[in-house]
Amino acid sequence: MLTNTKTQNLCQEVLKRCGSYKAQVFLTVNDDTLTRFANNTIHQNVAERNLNLTLRLVVGNHSGMATTNRTDAAALDELFARSLANANASPEDPDFPGLAEPTEFSQVDALDPATAEFSAEQRAKQVAAVCRLAKEKGLNASGAFSTGTGEFAVANTNGLFAYHASTKADFQTVVMSDDSSGYAHTSGWRVAGLPVESLGREAIDKAERGRDPQNIQPGEYTIVLDPYVTQDLLEMLNLHGMGAQKVIEGRSWMNERVGEKAMSPLVTIWDDGTDPAGLPLPFDFEGVPKQKVEIVTKGTVMGPVYDRHTASKAGRTSTGHALTPSFYMYSPMAVNLFMAPGDSSAAEMIKKTERGLYITRFWYTRLVHPRDAVVTGMTRDGVFMIEDGELTFPVKNLRFTQSYVQALAQVEAVSRDTRQLSSEWGNIATQVPSLKINSFNFTGSTV
Repeated sequence: MLTNTKTQNLCQEVLKRCGSYKAQVFLTVNDDTLTRFANNTIHQNVAERNLNLTLRLVVGNHSGMATTNRTDAAALDELFARSLANANASPEDPDFPGLAEPTEFSQVDALDPATAEFSAEQRAKQVAAVCRLAKEKGLNASGAFSTGTGEFAVANTNGLFAYHASTKADFQTVVMSDDSSGYAHTSGWRVAGLPVESLGREAIDKAERGRDPQNIQPGEYTIVLDPYVTQDLLEMLNLHGMGAQKVIEGRSWMNERVGEKAMSPLVTIWDDGTDPAGLPLPFDFEGVPKQKVEIVTKGTVMGPVYDRHTASKAGRTSTGHALTPSFYMYSPMAVNLFMAPGDSSAAEMIKKTERGLYITRFWYTRLVHPRDAVVTGMTRDGVFMIEDGELTFPVKNLRFTQSYVQALAQVEAVSRDTRQLSSEWGNIATQVPSLKINSFNFTGSTV
């Protein structure tokens, strides 16, 4: 790790090359290690260290960016030269709000020494236990177990400097038979919080139960969902409408719903980058402190998150939700999402369901219509028929087309337990429960 002092010194080395120009530096340093396995065998251990340094240079209302992963003097000189050339070649932005001023932000402890020092041997030992359990059942386990550290820093010529260091851990596995599969996943910033063997057993149980799946007729079904599906519901709503830019452009599911009760009163969703129960980052990539933002409160849509650019256009204040330079085109976006727990459990939801489906996760979900967040996709890794409060037989995977807003309006129960999950898309983290939804539209089989 570079540490706070070395990071600040490197940022200043970049900024001093900018002379009288306004400029912002964004720095990430990631040390990532990964154990990957397939066919019940570990086949890869990798370790990667990468530094990414981005300079945004402002010339009037024009700005240009350039990126490097070198830190020698010649590379920093080149970084400035490329940023200046890009700024001079870029169109004017009349809505450019300028760079952020220095401000206080809350420090959040998310650095766990045990996770930072977790070895390949330690990961291999836990992965081997999952592979052994799968092999004993005649199943095939694959997946990945990763740990690492990350450092994030933002500095600008207004005197702003913000630094945060954290650790990360993630385990996910798919366990398969010839005609079934199971899935399990969890994330966190403490590796001790990942029950790897228990997750392996979860996926193995789904694969065992899922053998010899049967076809059913498409249509409207009551569904009980694992947290992996809830994660997809929130991520699609986030990607397609929790950010102010999409609201301003009139292409968000929030349009004409802000202040309205559009979802079940059991649904409360918020974003909070300072909560250590998630994967915290206390400032955004403009150096603005993150605010807790209520997005949906007891079914009522409250409003989107803002970065400085959209806040300037809307006459609002940034909520601290600017994304990294690589993802500016999607900014702003919520990246630390929570959904409030309820007072039930998945087992209790199943027991109270006369007829419906229990679903592990959704897969390959894609947007059909933005204003209602209509999404199409498929089930995966375990679908089971519920009859008279019991799981009776496994079901072949189904395709669906459904408004996620309308689905969340049909929430009947929410679990008391939640699970921390990190996304494969960017650095979005969600803390989500299981759900029971009264009606969900399946359009056909995927087979």
